[in-house]
Amino acid sequence: MRRIMLAITLAAGLGASLGATAQAQTVVGAVNSTLPPWRCGVDGTFRPHAFPTMDGKTQGFQVDLYDEIGKRMGRRIEITSASFSGLIPALNAGRYDFLCAPTTVTPERAASLLFTEGALYTELQFGIRRGTPPIRSEEDLRGKTISVNKGTPYETWVNNNRERLNLTLLAFDTQPDAVQAVLQGRAYANLSGNTVVKDSAANVPNYIADFALPGTRFHWATPFRQGETAARDAMERVLECMKQDGTVARLSEKWFGSAPKPGDGEITIFPGFGVPGMPGHDATPHAVTCS
Repeated sequence: MRRIMLAITLAAGLGASLGATAQAQTVVGAVNSTLPPWRCGVDGTFRPHAFPTMDGKTQGFQVDLYDEIGKRMGRRIEITSASFSGLIPALNAGRYDFLCAPTTVTPERAASLLFTEGALYTELQFGIRRGTPPIRSEEDLRGKTISVNKGTPYETWVNNNRERLNLTLLAFDTQPDAVQAVLQGRAYANLSGNTVVKDSAANVPNYIADFALPGTRFHWATPFRQGETAARDAMERVLECMKQDGTVARLSEKWFGSAPKPGDGEITIFPGFGVPGMPGHDATPHAVTCS
């Protein structure tokens, strides 16, 4: 089974590197809806959030999440896989209505996009090759090469700490390629989201989850373009109901292997609309109303 999972992961990285010709589309939600479909983009190599099936479609936590959102909102959702580095520019250009990719909410992004509250939290974590001395602090990274998925907060962290820790950055279009750089000895460690690092450790031989950066907990949320307040608020209302009735928690346990703990994003309904403390947050109280 581990060899099959590794083959799928490697195929995902190859497919994404081929560009637009390898893009796959998966239709979820209320597929018989007469309303115009919503278009969303996702990094289809970001297992377990989104990764390819044997028949060329996309599966994962994100797909199941938006399938349920679409059904509850009565909308068909067309999910297109593409490299993450191009997703936000494509959203702003109008190619997508929102992003299905788990998008880390940072102050810089929230200043130019409109986010729902997070469906879950993420934190930055390193993965290393088995046999490598464990990372116990940032100082253990000094002078090392770090691989990341291009266009992500992981790339930003390496760039922000490059001079302080004498880091070398290796940025790739896909997370599987970043993992392979570690296994091949081209990078000392891979930096990504904790759910992705742990999943790779469970399915890719000789790759293990290691040090998680303290103080790097962020919302993973849905971005819309600026001005799409009504759509953002409508989706957030549905997400709140899915948290309240345990749907998000069940999907989290299915794809990440453990039930959310008290205070985790999968079960926390945040005040207002958007991410508290970030640009674009509407702090106006509203009741959670679910049919």
